[in-house]
Amino acid sequence: MTAALHIPVLLRETLDALAVKKGGRYIDGTFGRGGHARAIAERGGEVLGIDRDDEAVASAGGIKVVKGRHGDIAAIAAANGWNEVDGILLDLGVSSPQLDGAERGFSFMREGPLDMRMDRSCGATAADIVRDESAEGLERIFREYGEEPNARRLARAIAAERDRKGGAAFETTSALAEFIVATIGRRGAKHPATRVFQALRMAVNDETGELSRALESGAKLLAHGGRFAVITFESVTDRIVKRFFAAHAGRVESLQQGGAEWRGEEPRMRPVTRRALRPRAAETVSNPRARSAKLRASERE
Repeated sequence: MTAALHIPVLLRETLDALAVKKGGRYIDGTFGRGGHARAIAERGGEVLGIDRDDEAVASAGGIKVVKGRHGDIAAIAAANGWNEVDGILLDLGVSSPQLDGAERGFSFMREGPLDMRMDRSCGATAADIVRDESAEGLERIFREYGEEPNARRLARAIAAERDRKGGAAFETTSALAEFIVATIGRRGAKHPATRVFQALRMAVNDETGELSRALESGAKLLAHGGRFAVITFESVTDRIVKRFFAAHAGRVESLQQGGAEWRGEEPRMRPVTRRALRPRAAETVSNPRARSAKLRASERE
Protein backbone atom coordinates (compact mmCIF):
# COMPACT_ATOMS: atom_id res chain seq x y z
CA MET A 1 0.00 0.00 0.00
CA THR A 2 1.47 3.32 -1.03
CA ALA A 3 0.89 6.76 0.41
CA ALA A 4 -0.96 7.77 -2.76
CA LEU A 5 -3.75 5.32 -1.99
CA HIS A 6 -4.56 6.95 1.33
CA ILE A 7 -7.07 9.77 0.83
CA PRO A 8 -7.05 12.51 3.49
CA VAL A 9 -10.53 13.04 4.93
CA LEU A 10 -12.23 16.46 4.97
CA LEU A 11 -9.08 18.00 3.50
CA ARG A 12 -10.41 21.38 2.40
CA GLU A 13 -12.51 21.77 5.54
CA THR A 14 -9.51 20.94 7.73
CA LEU A 15 -7.22 23.45 6.02
CA ASP A 16 -9.90 26.13 6.36
CA ALA A 17 -10.49 25.25 10.02
CA LEU A 18 -6.76 25.56 10.75
CA ALA A 19 -6.58 28.86 8.79
CA VAL A 20 -3.18 27.78 7.46
CA LYS A 21 -0.88 30.72 6.85
CA LYS A 22 2.52 31.02 5.19
CA GLY A 23 5.30 30.66 7.73
CA GLY A 24 2.99 29.31 10.42
CA ARG A 25 3.96 26.30 12.52
CA TYR A 26 1.64 23.29 12.54
CA ILE A 27 1.79 19.94 14.29
CA ASP A 28 0.12 16.94 12.68
CA GLY A 29 -0.13 14.65 15.68
CA THR A 30 -1.38 11.68 13.65
CA PHE A 31 0.70 11.91 10.48
CA GLY A 32 -0.53 8.67 8.88
CA ARG A 33 0.48 8.92 5.25
CA GLY A 34 0.79 12.69 5.38
CA GLY A 35 -2.08 13.85 3.19
CA HIS A 36 -3.10 16.69 5.49
CA ALA A 37 0.49 17.56 6.42
CA ARG A 38 1.58 17.88 2.79
CA ALA A 39 -1.40 20.09 1.99
CA ILE A 40 -0.46 22.35 4.93
CA ALA A 41 3.11 22.52 3.63
CA GLU A 42 1.85 23.37 0.14
CA ARG A 43 0.10 26.40 1.65
CA GLY A 44 3.39 27.55 3.14
CA GLY A 45 3.07 26.13 6.63
CA GLU A 46 5.96 24.50 8.48
CA VAL A 47 4.94 21.03 9.65
CA LEU A 48 6.10 18.74 12.44
CA GLY A 49 4.52 15.29 12.18
CA ILE A 50 4.08 12.73 14.93
CA ASP A 51 3.16 9.08 14.49
CA ARG A 52 3.82 5.87 16.42
CA ASP A 53 3.62 3.66 13.33
CA ASP A 54 7.08 2.97 11.84
CA GLU A 55 5.61 2.65 8.35
CA ALA A 56 4.02 6.09 8.64
CA VAL A 57 7.30 7.66 9.78
CA ALA A 58 9.11 5.99 6.88
CA SER A 59 6.64 7.57 4.41
CA ALA A 60 7.43 11.12 5.56
CA GLY A 61 9.21 12.25 2.41
CA GLY A 62 10.34 15.86 2.87
CA ILE A 63 8.35 16.49 6.06
CA LYS A 64 9.90 16.14 9.49
CA VAL A 65 8.12 13.30 11.31
CA VAL A 66 8.99 12.05 14.78
CA LYS A 67 8.06 8.62 16.07
CA GLY A 68 5.92 9.05 19.16
CA ARG A 69 2.44 9.27 20.62
CA HIS A 70 0.26 12.33 20.19
CA GLY A 71 -0.43 12.20 23.93
CA ASP A 72 3.21 13.34 24.31
CA ILE A 73 2.74 16.25 21.92
CA ALA A 74 4.08 18.91 24.32
CA ALA A 75 7.28 17.01 25.10
CA ILE A 76 7.86 16.19 21.43
CA ALA A 77 7.30 19.80 20.41
CA ALA A 78 9.69 21.07 23.08
CA ALA A 79 12.36 18.54 22.07
CA ASN A 80 12.20 19.94 18.53
CA GLY A 81 12.28 23.58 19.62
CA TRP A 82 8.60 24.21 19.03
CA ASN A 83 7.40 26.06 22.12
CA GLU A 84 4.39 27.67 20.47
CA VAL A 85 2.39 26.68 17.39
CA ASP A 86 -0.24 28.13 15.08
CA GLY A 87 -2.23 24.94 14.67
CA ILE A 88 -2.59 21.32 15.68
CA LEU A 89 -4.34 18.54 13.78
CA LEU A 90 -5.39 15.14 15.06
CA ASP A 91 -6.89 12.81 12.45
CA LEU A 92 -7.93 9.90 14.65
CA GLY A 93 -8.77 6.33 13.76
CA VAL A 94 -6.93 3.97 11.43
CA SER A 95 -5.26 4.80 8.12
CA SER A 96 -6.09 2.94 4.94
CA PRO A 97 -2.69 1.19 4.80
CA GLN A 98 -3.23 -0.08 8.35
CA LEU A 99 -6.70 -1.35 7.51
CA ASP A 100 -5.63 -2.93 4.25
CA GLY A 101 -2.55 -4.67 5.62
CA ALA A 102 -3.73 -8.14 6.66
CA GLU A 103 -0.65 -8.58 8.84
CA ARG A 104 -1.69 -5.60 10.99
CA GLY A 105 -4.86 -7.32 12.18
CA PHE A 106 -7.10 -4.24 12.26
CA SER A 107 -9.81 -5.54 9.93
CA PHE A 108 -12.09 -8.56 10.18
CA MET A 109 -12.33 -8.40 6.39
CA ARG A 110 -8.81 -9.81 6.05
CA GLU A 111 -7.31 -12.94 7.57
CA GLY A 112 -4.35 -12.08 9.75
CA PRO A 113 -2.96 -12.12 13.28
CA LEU A 114 -5.18 -10.39 15.86
CA ASP A 115 -2.66 -7.63 16.50
CA MET A 116 -4.06 -4.07 16.11
CA ARG A 117 -1.01 -2.30 17.57
CA MET A 118 -0.21 0.99 15.86
CA ASP A 119 3.33 0.62 17.19
CA ARG A 120 4.27 -3.01 16.59
CA SER A 121 7.48 -2.68 18.60
CA CYS A 122 5.78 -2.76 21.98
CA GLY A 123 2.64 -3.42 23.99
CA ALA A 124 -0.05 -6.08 24.19
CA THR A 125 -1.86 -7.20 21.06
CA ALA A 126 -5.61 -7.63 20.71
CA ALA A 127 -5.05 -11.39 20.92
CA ASP A 128 -3.27 -10.86 24.26
CA ILE A 129 -6.24 -8.92 25.62
CA VAL A 130 -8.77 -11.49 24.44
CA ARG A 131 -6.66 -14.25 25.98
CA ASP A 132 -5.84 -12.61 29.31
CA GLU A 133 -8.76 -10.33 30.26
CA SER A 134 -11.53 -11.62 32.49
CA ALA A 135 -15.05 -11.83 31.12
CA GLU A 136 -15.86 -8.70 33.14
CA GLY A 137 -12.85 -6.91 31.68
CA LEU A 138 -13.83 -7.82 28.13
CA GLU A 139 -17.38 -6.68 28.78
CA ARG A 140 -16.12 -3.29 30.00
CA ILE A 141 -13.90 -2.88 26.91
CA PHE A 142 -16.70 -3.84 24.50
CA ARG A 143 -19.18 -1.55 26.23
CA GLU A 144 -16.93 1.45 26.91
CA TYR A 145 -14.98 1.60 23.65
CA GLY A 146 -17.32 -0.12 21.22
CA GLU A 147 -20.74 0.74 22.68
CA GLU A 148 -21.61 -2.88 21.92
CA PRO A 149 -25.19 -3.69 23.04
CA ASN A 150 -24.30 -7.39 23.33
CA ALA A 151 -21.17 -6.70 25.39
CA ARG A 152 -21.96 -9.05 28.27
CA ARG A 153 -23.17 -11.92 26.10
CA LEU A 154 -20.16 -11.71 23.79
CA ALA A 155 -17.63 -11.31 26.60
CA ARG A 156 -18.93 -14.36 28.45
CA ALA A 157 -19.08 -16.46 25.30
CA ILE A 158 -15.55 -15.48 24.25
CA ALA A 159 -14.16 -16.16 27.72
CA ALA A 160 -15.86 -19.57 27.87
CA GLU A 161 -14.59 -20.57 24.40
CA ARG A 162 -11.12 -19.31 25.20
CA ASP A 163 -10.99 -21.24 28.46
CA ARG A 164 -12.36 -24.35 26.78
CA LYS A 165 -9.61 -24.26 24.15
CA GLY A 166 -6.80 -23.38 26.55
CA GLY A 167 -6.47 -19.70 25.66
CA ALA A 168 -5.52 -20.05 21.99
CA ALA A 169 -8.98 -19.81 20.46
CA PHE A 170 -8.71 -16.28 19.05
CA GLU A 171 -5.29 -15.71 17.53
CA THR A 172 -6.56 -14.48 14.15
CA THR A 173 -9.02 -11.86 12.91
CA SER A 174 -11.22 -14.42 11.19
CA ALA A 175 -11.41 -16.70 14.24
CA LEU A 176 -12.80 -13.89 16.39
CA ALA A 177 -15.07 -12.44 13.71
CA GLU A 178 -16.59 -15.81 12.85
CA PHE A 179 -17.21 -16.59 16.51
CA ILE A 180 -19.00 -13.28 16.99
CA VAL A 181 -21.26 -13.98 14.01
CA ALA A 182 -21.99 -17.48 15.33
CA THR A 183 -22.79 -16.08 18.79
CA ILE A 184 -25.11 -13.17 17.99
CA GLY A 185 -26.07 -13.77 14.36
CA ARG A 186 -26.05 -11.28 11.54
CA ARG A 187 -28.74 -8.68 10.87
CA GLY A 188 -28.52 -5.54 8.83
CA ALA A 189 -25.66 -4.15 6.76
CA LYS A 190 -23.16 -3.66 9.60
CA HIS A 191 -20.96 -6.66 10.34
CA PRO A 192 -21.62 -7.89 13.90
CA ALA A 193 -17.89 -7.81 14.71
CA THR A 194 -17.53 -4.09 13.91
CA ARG A 195 -17.99 -2.76 17.43
CA VAL A 196 -15.85 -5.44 19.10
CA PHE A 197 -12.96 -4.83 16.70
CA GLN A 198 -13.25 -1.09 17.29
CA ALA A 199 -13.24 -1.62 21.04
CA LEU A 200 -10.20 -3.89 21.00
CA ARG A 201 -8.27 -1.50 18.76
CA MET A 202 -9.00 1.41 21.06
CA ALA A 203 -8.02 -0.60 24.13
CA VAL A 204 -4.78 -1.87 22.56
CA ASN A 205 -3.70 1.66 21.63
CA ASP A 206 -5.19 3.53 24.62
CA GLU A 207 -6.87 5.82 22.13
CA THR A 208 -9.11 7.72 24.54
CA GLY A 209 -6.25 8.27 26.99
CA GLU A 210 -3.92 9.47 24.24
CA LEU A 211 -6.61 11.81 22.92
CA SER A 212 -7.31 13.36 26.33
CA ARG A 213 -3.60 13.94 26.96
CA ALA A 214 -3.11 15.43 23.49
CA LEU A 215 -6.02 17.82 23.93
CA GLU A 216 -4.88 19.02 27.34
CA SER A 217 -1.22 19.56 26.48
CA GLY A 218 -1.83 20.64 22.89
CA ALA A 219 -4.18 23.46 23.83
CA LYS A 220 -1.43 25.02 25.96
CA LEU A 221 0.98 24.88 23.00
CA LEU A 222 -1.23 27.07 20.84
CA ALA A 223 -0.29 30.68 20.27
CA HIS A 224 -3.09 33.20 20.74
CA GLY A 225 -5.22 32.77 17.65
CA GLY A 226 -3.83 29.28 17.11
CA ARG A 227 -6.30 26.58 16.13
CA PHE A 228 -6.90 22.98 17.15
CA ALA A 229 -8.67 20.70 14.64
CA VAL A 230 -9.69 17.11 15.38
CA ILE A 231 -11.22 14.54 13.03
CA THR A 232 -12.99 11.63 14.74
CA PHE A 233 -14.63 8.49 13.40
CA GLU A 234 -16.42 7.10 16.47
CA SER A 235 -18.91 8.65 18.86
CA VAL A 236 -16.66 7.69 21.80
CA THR A 237 -13.83 9.98 20.70
CA ASP A 238 -16.14 12.65 19.27
CA ARG A 239 -17.75 13.10 22.70
CA ILE A 240 -14.33 13.63 24.30
CA VAL A 241 -13.45 16.34 21.77
CA LYS A 242 -16.86 18.01 21.97
CA ARG A 243 -16.76 18.17 25.78
CA PHE A 244 -13.17 19.41 25.84
CA PHE A 245 -13.83 22.26 23.44
CA ALA A 246 -17.06 23.16 25.26
CA ALA A 247 -15.26 23.25 28.63
CA HIS A 248 -12.61 25.60 27.22
CA ALA A 249 -15.21 27.79 25.50
CA GLY A 250 -16.78 28.17 28.93
CA ARG A 251 -19.76 30.36 29.61
CA VAL A 252 -20.61 33.77 31.01
CA GLU A 253 -22.59 33.56 34.26
CA SER A 254 -24.48 36.35 35.96
CA LEU A 255 -23.33 37.16 39.50
CA GLN A 256 -25.71 37.73 42.41
CA GLN A 257 -24.00 41.01 43.26
CA GLY A 258 -24.37 42.16 39.67
CA GLY A 259 -22.25 41.90 36.58
CA ALA A 260 -21.08 38.69 34.97
CA GLU A 261 -18.09 36.39 35.01
CA TRP A 262 -16.60 33.94 32.52
CA ARG A 263 -16.24 30.41 33.85
CA GLY A 264 -14.47 27.61 32.09
CA GLU A 265 -11.22 25.74 31.63
CA GLU A 266 -7.99 27.50 30.71
CA PRO A 267 -6.71 28.23 28.14
CA ARG A 268 -9.82 29.96 26.94
CA MET A 269 -10.93 28.94 23.44
CA ARG A 270 -13.70 29.84 21.04
CA PRO A 271 -15.46 27.48 18.63
CA VAL A 272 -14.40 27.63 14.99
CA THR A 273 -17.02 25.05 14.03
CA ARG A 274 -20.36 25.55 15.79
CA ARG A 275 -21.18 21.92 15.14
CA ALA A 276 -19.24 19.00 13.74
CA LEU A 277 -18.53 19.20 10.01
CA ARG A 278 -19.29 16.07 8.00
CA PRO A 279 -18.01 14.98 4.57
CA ARG A 280 -20.01 16.05 1.55
CA ALA A 281 -21.83 13.38 -0.43
CA ALA A 282 -19.26 13.52 -3.23
CA GLU A 283 -16.45 12.77 -0.79
CA THR A 284 -18.18 9.73 0.68
CA VAL A 285 -18.76 8.38 -2.82
CA SER A 286 -15.08 8.65 -3.75
CA ASN A 287 -13.87 7.64 -0.27
CA PRO A 288 -16.44 5.47 1.59
CA ARG A 289 -14.21 5.34 4.69
CA ALA A 290 -14.95 9.04 5.19
CA ARG A 291 -18.62 8.36 5.94
CA SER A 292 -18.35 8.51 9.73
CA ALA A 293 -15.81 11.36 9.92
CA LYS A 294 -16.54 14.46 12.01
CA LEU A 295 -14.39 17.58 12.21
CA ARG A 296 -14.41 19.94 15.18
CA ALA A 297 -12.12 22.93 15.63
CA SER A 298 -11.48 25.59 18.23
CA GLU A 299 -9.24 28.66 18.47
CA ARG A 300 -7.21 29.83 21.46
CA GLU A 301 -8.15 33.34 22.49
